[in-house]
Amino acid sequence: MTDVQKALPFAGVRVVEFTHMVMGPSCGMLLADLGAEVIKIEPLAGDNTRRLPGSGAGFYAMFNRNKKSLAIDTKDPRGREIVLKLVASADVFSENFKAGTMAKLGFDYNALSTLNERLIYVSHKGFLEGPYDNRTALDEVVQMMGGLAYMTGPEGRPLRAGTAVNDIMGGIFGAIGAMAALRERDTTGRGQHVESALFENNVFLMGIHMMQFAVTGKPVKPMPSRTSAWAVYDVFTDIAGEQIFLAVVSDTQWALFCDAFDLQTLKSDERLRTNVDRVAAREWMMPLLRERMARHTAAEIAAVFQAQGLPYAPITSPEDLFDDAHLVASGGLAEVTLPADASGKGEALTTRTPLLPLTLGGARLPLRTPPPSIGEHTHDVLAELGYSHADIEVLLRDGVVGSTLMDDLAAA
Repeated sequence: MTDVQKALPFAGVRVVEFTHMVMGPSCGMLLADLGAEVIKIEPLAGDNTRRLPGSGAGFYAMFNRNKKSLAIDTKDPRGREIVLKLVASADVFSENFKAGTMAKLGFDYNALSTLNERLIYVSHKGFLEGPYDNRTALDEVVQMMGGLAYMTGPEGRPLRAGTAVNDIMGGIFGAIGAMAALRERDTTGRGQHVESALFENNVFLMGIHMMQFAVTGKPVKPMPSRTSAWAVYDVFTDIAGEQIFLAVVSDTQWALFCDAFDLQTLKSDERLRTNVDRVAAREWMMPLLRERMARHTAAEIAAVFQAQGLPYAPITSPEDLFDDAHLVASGGLAEVTLPADASGKGEALTTRTPLLPLTLGGARLPLRTPPPSIGEHTHDVLAELGYSHADIEVLLRDGVVGSTLMDDLAAA
């Protein structure tokens, strides 16, 4: 264990991760970033997420840093024995496979908690226990049935959010549950079963709109056609056709905005005296503001908003974030080298990746190791479990375990 890892909150905690895609790996990444030793169990061919095309191409690269990879054929009794030996020394077991998969392998909660009563077992599911718990869920499925797609798209055109929001947050809640269970174990000495679910996560996100209906008694409109809480809270187009988001959310900000853009007539208009008044006047007020903003470039508008302390934002695409001045200067991005079996290019790829959006003691949590190659740590983990070099060679020869690192050494 490095000095950096010793200083992290979950140093000394061992996590066995039996996950794929986004939800489970997000949980493991959070715990790994916080210092836990996360051992990712992969099939011999590797996590299928390594090879996803299109919008899934970044899944493995994003959510598997700071982890170790152990490639095992869990259908072989010797492979299952390795997992059980590892679980005996683990603090957390994390899985996100469909119901029944872990039980068939003998890795369900009842079996593993009998082996290790201190084990915290985290299941990432589509639904918590109830009428829906036998349904297959995906992030998009629960966005549709949980109100998020309705709220995101225009009326009559439900639209999924632009990232795997429920998968990622579901994994985060799984990690929070594991942390809570670890804290409780300090008192009870026993582990427990923790469950996190996509659908319930989505409903939690929709809580503000559920409460909006409860408070107002009025059906909630999708975001594109909603009645905003603030009068100026929208995307504007500049003189060259470039877009910029502008917000004026208080009476003080309204006065600053009017003064900065010489809108004295609007500033003194009694119909626009308060934010509530301006919200009611949006139908005729916003065309006037759009016409005024269209006389300027987005850069000019941004400079004025910055000088006045008013909220604004350029409309940015994901690839623009690699060169974002704030992220670069503040250390929010870490250089990472993706292995050839996860780069999508067949060779190692060096790029940058976003760190967790928090600091501890004023410091960002570091990227200690890049996402691993398939079975990169197989030899080391097995040796720690007591397997001799000869034992490991037999397991490799028989296809019970795999290691790209050892394959490379053999080829050399």
